Amino acid sequence: MSTLKLDTIASRDGTESTDVTNVINGSAKAWVNLNGTGTVAIRASFNVSSITDGGTGIYTINFTNSFADADYCLVATGNRNSGEMPVVYGRNAQATGSATVKCGYAWSVVYIDPEYVNVAVFR
Repeated sequence: MSTLKLDTIASRDGTESTDVTNVINGSAKAWVNLNGTGTVAIRASFNVSSITDGGTGIYTINFTNSFADADYCLVATGNRNSGEMPVVYGRNAQATGSATVKCGYAWSVVYIDPEYVNVAVFR
């Protein structure tokens, strides 16, 4: 295997550039856009092998490549086509190989299935 070592990545015309550490440390290491109603399914993803429907408003995201530890930052959102914006309560359980999120409304502890659930993991 070859290794490419760089300090900076730049656009072709050189007008934009960034330090390589911004790319390595600043990019999402996993993300998923999933269908949260009906048959729960992945719409698009990166470094996500599968999802598990844990019941109303509860989703476990299984990573293709596990993290070294569970100290990553997980950001999640959900929405419904009706315009309602459910709150994603964030992680219920966060492990090296998976994370579970719960979705509901801020004014209620009742879980709901958003039509779209989006989760990004940064490390």
